[in-house]
Amino acid sequence: MSMTTSPDHTKFIIQDLKESYQIGEELYVMVHAKDFDNKSKCYGGDFFQAKLFWSKTKASVFGEVVDLLNGSYSVRFLLPWVGEAQVAVRLIHSSEAVQVLKHHRDTDSDRVFFKGYYNGPGPNKTRLSETVKCNVKWDKNGLEHMGTRDCCCEYNDPRTGETWRCQRPKLLPCNALVYHSMGGYRNRLTNMEKMLMKQTNKGISGDERIIKIFHSDGNETVDVRKKCHPDLQTPVPAGFYLNDVWTSFVCSTRHFTVQMTTECLKDKHIYMMGDSTMRQWFEFFTKAVPTLKQMNLHVQYQAGPLMAVDVENNIDLHWRAHGVPLRTLITEIANLHYVSNEIDDLGGGPHTIIMFSLGPHFTTYPLDFFTHRVLRIRKAVLALLQRAPDTTVIIKTVNTGYKVFAKEPNRLDGGPTTQGKRVTFVTETFPFSRSRSTYVGQTKK
Repeated sequence: MSMTTSPDHTKFIIQDLKESYQIGEELYVMVHAKDFDNKSKCYGGDFFQAKLFWSKTKASVFGEVVDLLNGSYSVRFLLPWVGEAQVAVRLIHSSEAVQVLKHHRDTDSDRVFFKGYYNGPGPNKTRLSETVKCNVKWDKNGLEHMGTRDCCCEYNDPRTGETWRCQRPKLLPCNALVYHSMGGYRNRLTNMEKMLMKQTNKGISGDERIIKIFHSDGNETVDVRKKCHPDLQTPVPAGFYLNDVWTSFVCSTRHFTVQMTTECLKDKHIYMMGDSTMRQWFEFFTKAVPTLKQMNLHVQYQAGPLMAVDVENNIDLHWRAHGVPLRTLITEIANLHYVSNEIDDLGGGPHTIIMFSLGPHFTTYPLDFFTHRVLRIRKAVLALLQRAPDTTVIIKTVNTGYKVFAKEPNRLDGGPTTQGKRVTFVTETFPFSRSRSTYVGQTKK
């Protein structure tokens, strides 16, 4: 433990700080990692996040961290606003903790498990109920703990090629599976690994000097004039917050009024699929457009499906959770559809908008499982654009902000450590040139 990265001994310093800067200039910071014996580390692999911020103006921008592979890290900041700023750096995971996360992701995927609820007729007109453990069927990767051979009921989806597996109930048949829910987390960490994971998401001390930023050609912020369209590359950083408002560096984004939002959605069928972050988009639209009224479909809200309709402007808005694995409250398993199957069943066209996301519910699974899921969705999207090229497809990449699950110490999600590769894979898997497809990234303030 003494040789692992210490958040208390690790420091950062601003390089060659000037008396003042102009917006658009760059600032460089060096982070020097040290262990618990206060000795400099001689190898990389630590996961740091760095930001430039000023609390009074609710301003922040992320820095690009480069691992120099020798225990030091270079951070590049773009200075995007006029005013003042300070640097903050956090150690999200030490290099040793990163290896723990990778190991458990690849070999211990059933540390998250689910429940299947079976209901059916019993003797003398009674009803039987049984609850069992369920999980993905995927070769190796620790998912074989449920047993082999006749241990389980298997539910194969012929279109995706994926199989969901539940322990065989004692009394009811396999076709009596009605409900699904999150089961829980198993703690398979060693004592040393537990100690490593306690040193997570820690602020490190360093250079507290204030950076002063002045006008350049009269501009208050970095000016982004490029018109938004599909296939644009996402720079680092992707944008910044000022006065709690996001400005993108990708292209010249607009801030919509209620009237503009309504006009944009008018005469559209909008299908949203994914996790709770995509459901938040559904909730945003229902609040942003007063004439959009949510219907009561009498389902478990956390998993959906949800629907809202605006008769006046001919808008229908849909959201549903992606298929299993899904960490959710008890919900009807028949309502959990694979994203690729949903896309296959849509006609598409100029009045159709499809939005989807994948991420948080896959962080405990090996990358090859996530890859399989994404490639099947890619196949469905390509087929959709083949039959209806004027369909708009929006891909929301996963949130990379770290969240501390204080009440769930066994969760071991990995946060941005495992999410980063998934973001990269998704963006590289959907290079839809000349199509009406685009990405919407998500980051942490």
